[in-house]
Amino acid sequence: MGNSKQSISKYGLIGETLKHSFSKNYFNKKFESEGINAQYENFELEDIDLFPTIFETNANIKGLNVTIPYKEAIIPYLDSVTIAAKLVGAVNTIIVKEDGSTSGFNTDVIGFQQSLEPLLNEQHNKALVLGTGGASKAVQFVLNQLDIKVQLVSREANSRQMAYEEISAEMLHQHKLIINTTPLGQFPFEEDMPDLPYEGISEHHLLFDLT
Repeated sequence: MGNSKQSISKYGLIGETLKHSFSKNYFNKKFESEGINAQYENFELEDIDLFPTIFETNANIKGLNVTIPYKEAIIPYLDSVTIAAKLVGAVNTIIVKEDGSTSGFNTDVIGFQQSLEPLLNEQHNKALVLGTGGASKAVQFVLNQLDIKVQLVSREANSRQMAYEEISAEMLHQHKLIINTTPLGQFPFEEDMPDLPYEGISEHHLLFDLT
């Protein structure tokens, strides 16, 4: 009769609101087309404290992805975390081992670096990084590795970051790499965009959106 439902390997995505995510359909179609006995689910959690309930109510979980707003908050709930994820301070991928222990990784780092590096040239030596969450930390880690000076931008200014209203066209002229790590542009903010003086953006700018 083939494998039973109990033997199906289960994977999934952890987040607060996941209606916008294409991961479930993408992975389930891939599993089916390649004959992989696996299933991918969305696990919406109102609070990260509910993370252990995923294992209590789902058998045979092999791995999980993590998205907004839990990439940082998930770390204390894991049995181990890679050095890169510790340095970044965020996890976006979890492997569940045979003994049930969990190990956290950050694939944002390598994915972002491999996507960005081929596009860079000498004028991209200063970057505006929009947002300060888990994805932003991965971006900052990569930019520091590449010796690109980082200026953080968020809704409120403090000693580490500027507020959007402080950004001028001249500031954009000086920072020809702009990276959006905020939820703006994805559900439910599809029509929203960062509050920037867009007239200051030229053909020499490189814009990178992680949403």
